[in-house]
Formats: sequence, C-alpha cells, structure tokens
Amino acid sequence: MIVVFLLCVIAGVPAASQTLDVCASCHINATCDDKADSSGKVCNCKYGFVGNGRTFCQDKDECQIGASKICGQHTTCHNTHGSYFCTCLSGYSPSNNMAVFIPNDGTHCQDVDECEVTGLCGEGGQCRNLEGSFECSCQLGYRVHNGAEPFHPHRDKASCRVVDCGQPASVEDTVLLSITGTRYGSVATFVCDEGFIWAGGDNTSVCGANGLWSGTTMVCEEILCGDPPMLPHAGQVWNGSSTPGSTVTYYCKTGFYHSEGNNVSLCTVDGHWTQLNISCKGNNLLQNIVSAVVGITLSLCCPESNNNQLNDVISVPVEVRCGAPPPIPHSVMLWDKISTVGSQVVYQCKSGYHSVGEGTVSVCSASGEWDEASLLCQEINCQEPVFKPHAKILWDGTSHIGSVVHYQCDEGYHTRSLRNSSVCGENGQWEDIDLWCEAKCGPVPFLANSEVVWHNRSIVIHRCVEGYHSWRGSNVSVCSSSGVWQEATLRCIEIKPPVTHLYVLNEKCVRWKAEKYEEDTEVYKVTYIGSRDYQRSFRDKRKQFLSSKADQLELCLKLLPVTNYSISITAVSARFTATITTNTSLPVPPAPVVYYREFETSAPTLRLRRSANTLDPISLYQVFVLPVEEIMVFDCSGRGHPDPSMKTKSSSEYITAQILLTRIGPELTFTVGDGLHYGGFYNAPLNNGRNYYIILRAVSQWKTDLKSSCVLWAKIGGMSYVLRVSSLSAAASVGLVALAILIGYSCIWFFKRT
Repeated sequence: MIVVFLLCVIAGVPAASQTLDVCASCHINATCDDKADSSGKVCNCKYGFVGNGRTFCQDKDECQIGASKICGQHTTCHNTHGSYFCTCLSGYSPSNNMAVFIPNDGTHCQDVDECEVTGLCGEGGQCRNLEGSFECSCQLGYRVHNGAEPFHPHRDKASCRVVDCGQPASVEDTVLLSITGTRYGSVATFVCDEGFIWAGGDNTSVCGANGLWSGTTMVCEEILCGDPPMLPHAGQVWNGSSTPGSTVTYYCKTGFYHSEGNNVSLCTVDGHWTQLNISCKGNNLLQNIVSAVVGITLSLCCPESNNNQLNDVISVPVEVRCGAPPPIPHSVMLWDKISTVGSQVVYQCKSGYHSVGEGTVSVCSASGEWDEASLLCQEINCQEPVFKPHAKILWDGTSHIGSVVHYQCDEGYHTRSLRNSSVCGENGQWEDIDLWCEAKCGPVPFLANSEVVWHNRSIVIHRCVEGYHSWRGSNVSVCSSSGVWQEATLRCIEIKPPVTHLYVLNEKCVRWKAEKYEEDTEVYKVTYIGSRDYQRSFRDKRKQFLSSKADQLELCLKLLPVTNYSISITAVSARFTATITTNTSLPVPPAPVVYYREFETSAPTLRLRRSANTLDPISLYQVFVLPVEEIMVFDCSGRGHPDPSMKTKSSSEYITAQILLTRIGPELTFTVGDGLHYGGFYNAPLNNGRNYYIILRAVSQWKTDLKSSCVLWAKIGGMSYVLRVSSLSAAASVGLVALAILIGYSCIWFFKRT
C-alpha cells in the first residue's frame, strides 16, 4: 500500500521581506560563503573551478598533472566540467567494480585474470595470466598454427590445431590391420604381409605430439619351404624358388615309367612341400629279349627246326638274379643277401629321419629288377619354433632333433612359467611349454559404462556399452614399459535426447539443456505459434535461430499476453525436436495518460489520450467518483459500487461510468455528472459545493482474471486534501507529480508504504 501526502502552494508568490545581498552577484559555478571575520558575504568558486567567484569561474583540468599521479597506476584520467573521473587501462579493473571512479576512497586498478574466461585461447589452447594481459599456448595433442608460442588470440593470427599424423606409412613386409584415428594418441596395428610370419617386435605405432607416427619394431620373416624332397628313380624340374606358391615337377628317369600318382608338389603357406604319391616302375623286357635272340639263332642255323623245338629252347630255365637292391637315401636295408627272383629287401629309415609313403618292401622280379619301394626318408625337422606373444626367440636356426629354442619376455612383460626353452622332439614337434608373457601392468583398466573390444595384454581397445555414446577421448589403453597402464580417456555418457529440461521462464523466455559434445556448435531452430480462445482470427507465428556451444541455453521470445503458445526447439544437426506448451497471463494495463485539471463546476469535462499500445480489445475504462470526507482511502483493485446509493460508511466511492475500448478512438472526452448511463452505470450529477476526486481506472479482463491500474484524473471543488491510495502504482504517482507541475503548482510529495 502507498500513502501519498500532497501539500500544494500556488506558485509565483514571492516570499515576504526578501533581502538581496552580494550573493546575487556570485557566478553560477560559485558559492556564497560568510567571510572569516563575519563582516559579510563573499563569492568562492566551487570545487573543480578556479576564478574570482563573481565574473568568472572556469573549469580546472585536474588531469594535466598526469593520470598516474591523480588516478593511480594503470589508469586514464578524464576531465569533466568542474570535476574529473578515472578509468582503468585494458587488462585492469577497478577494485570497487565501478566503470568509472574517483580515487578518494582508495579505489585502484588491479590486474584482470583474463584466463577465468572459458575458451579464451580457443580449442586446444591453455591460458597464462600476465600483469595487465595474458598469453596462450597449446595443450598436449595440439600444435600452434600460423604463428609461434606464446601468442595472443586478439593480436596474433595464431591458433591451436589438433595434432593429426595422417595415415601411417607402410612398413616393409607388413599391412595395416586397424587404426583408431589419426589424431594424437591414436594407435595403428600392423600384421605381416602374405608370405611372411611375425618373428618379433611390437606391431603397433602411436601418433605422437609432434605429429609423427612412432616407428614399429615389428619383424616379419619370409616363409620358405627349403629344398623339395628327392624321390627314387625320379628327377625334378624346379626353378629354385621355395616361397609359398612355388612348385616342383617330378619325372621318371630312363628305364622307368610313371605308373601312377601326382607328380607336382606345392610350397604351402606353412612352409612345407605337399606330399607326392608318384610311382616310377622299371620296364620288364628281359624275357622278351631272350626269346627274340633264341628264335633268330635257330632260324639261321637250323632252318629245319620247328616251333616245338624253339619252344623247348625257350622254355629252358634261365636263372635270373637281380643283384644288389638299390639304396634309398637315409635308410638301412634288412636283406639276406639273396637276389634271386622272389627275394625281398625291407627298408627302414635311419634315426633322425621318418618315412614318407607305405612301400617299405622291394621284391626281385623275373625281369631281373628290384621292384621300386615307394619309401622316402626325410629328415625329422621341427620347422619354425612356436610363436609366443610378447616374447623374443633366442635360437641358432637349426630345427633337427635335439635343437633347442629359448624364449625371453619383452620389456614390460614377465612370466610365471618354470621353463623358458623348448626341444625339437623325434615326432618333429617342438616340445610344448606353458610359457606365457603377461604385462606387468596387471588386469586391463576398467572404464565406466564401457566394455573391452580387443586386447593382447599390452593394448586394450574399449567401446561404450549399449545405451551410452563416447564423449571424445582416446579409446585405447597402453601398458607402458614402467608397468603402468596409460588408461584411455574415453568417457561414455548416457544417450539422452539432444534437447532436455525444456521450460518457460517468466512467460518470456525458454530454457533448455543441450546434450552434445562439449566442443560442438549446435544450431537450434525455435518455432512458436500462438492462438487465442476469444479471438479466433488471431495467430502469432514466428521463428528464431540460435547457434551455441553451451550446454545450458536461454532464448527470450517476447510472447504476447493472454495467448496459448506451442513452442518447438529443433536441434538441426541431430534432427531432434522437443515441444512445450504455455499460456501467458493477463498483464497489468499501463496507467492512462490524462489531462489533469481542477474544477469549480459540478459538471466538468475531462480528456484522455490513449497510446497505441493500450488499444486492446479486452480492456475497458471505469470512472470512479470519490466524495471528499477528510482523509479518503481508495483501493484500485476493488470492484467499486455501481451507484451512489450503495455507498457505505467505510466506502463512499462509486463507479459513474464504464467505457469499452471498442467504442472509443485514440482520444476520449467525458463529462462527469451528465446524468447519462455508460456501460450500465449511471453518471449521477454531482452536488454543488462538495469536493470530489475523479479517478480513472484502466481494466484488462479475461474470464475471471482482472488486472487494473489507476490515475487521478481531476479534483472538483477548492478544498485542500489529503488522499491515501491503495494499489496505486508508483508510475501513476510520478505521473501525478508531472501533472501537478504542469498546472502551476509547487508540490511536495510524501510516500509511505504500509
């Protein structure tokens, strides 16, 4: 509640017995003071001016002695008419937090820590505060671009750019298996090229802060099958190559023919020649030759002989001997030294060799030849030693029976096995050992809301579990040589809608929370459509765009009153829309602008000028009549009484007129007490000789909601008054002051809130 006391005296009446003295001659920028000896008055220039006090007082330029002397360090001095003020230089702020100051209260300029402003140095930059300034440098994983460090983002063109190593260079005999990215900390993994086997070293390369990939120590050795095996009674057609895919073709030697089996052997990717089943057999021509010789002899010497005689000669038994059986390389013969037809010899591979093929027996045939045994004795060879991850192989290169290979764990790894060596056994296999090199770093690191995709004890690749997405950072953990995991910086956050926590603030602004990567700039399209139940043709449709990196956003929309709104926020890149509805309330109407007057007549005519922004179809004006009875109390929010007959002791005011705004133009002329009806209210004539106050109330109303503001429109009668107004706005009261001054009154206003 506001209590207003108004005491007015007619202006223009001079004070009685006013005496002019020397003070009347003082300069406008001087004061009139008593002389020291009390002998009269004297004119002295005010502070900030110099002169004689009467004819001139000119401005004193305090800044001429220097800013540092009058304002202090790091300041600029500004002279004004009769005074001066100080400001701080760029990079400094006043200790009293005021834009301008006069250092008579100890205010001084202190250094501003510019680094408190987030993002001042740009992406990847780190700020360092200086006295009166600051400088920027680049964080690990970023390099300065278009300049040198340190740099100033407002003065220099330099900025920080993320380190990008590009695609890693190919390593001899290897191919790139996978890559986690090309930025700082990214890991590239290699495998041996086709035809090669991993012999040792690290198979990864890491993108360093210098923008270069670290060199991999991976060693890939070529896969070789060695010399192809020898076969009995067979020769070879071979180009000398023993790499995977090479071939050797076998053929039967003179006196033997290819009876069956495959005659081509292939070098496989595991370093072995494929087995052969070729069989070369001798030609059985001895008996045919003997028969032919005997027949020719008989026909020449004894023409009279007949075929029976020839057959008798041919049928004469001839003892056939096969001689010594042919040797098979790397085998021993079990033989009774008899080489007649039907004799047998059994072959058996020597120690250190194993048999290839099933034909270990050779028989002396009637042709005088030993049947070829298909046995082939090959040296027992364990081939390449077993590969143990993260271990070096210490080996002399031999792979025969009894050869030994030693294993040594790589740096950063250790083993709990009691044995670290393997022996080539008689079965052609390296002895199996339980050696396993474990990273000294221990169990793989755990990242919240993530899972391990792949790991090999020294490198772990993580990814976010279902329902979460990565929030920048590296997804690779590496076990360092010191035995400590360099953990991945990956953050997995719950997948949420791009726009959340949407609400309307004070019927004017919308606020929401953005779910996105911190560094990303999102563009938001804000569309809002308004409609009114009482005004079917009304439609307020607008849209705005907002681009921001912030995660908390606010946008003020200037919504119209008494309107139903549907507001949609669309995150453009995410293609996600959130919608909210709101209803704006009825506002307090602005106080009417009236022409205040005081009248002696009982039927005064009053005027009102309406501004454009008050032309609202749901508003109306009410004219209140307050008969003066000593101290009156008026409540602007009250309904009032429809006619004078309903007044009570506690409330004597009444409504004399109600005027709908749809029936009047920008200006209104109204005569109080003309005896007519206005909006159902009787404009009763006023009594002569009584004093009245006329109050105009502007009303905005929708359904049961009502808002109003009041202004004093006129006074009727000549009695001085004291008026107490309840719910009369301060703005309306100030308007009364202005009106009172316009009509030539010198007024003193007292406000008291209760």
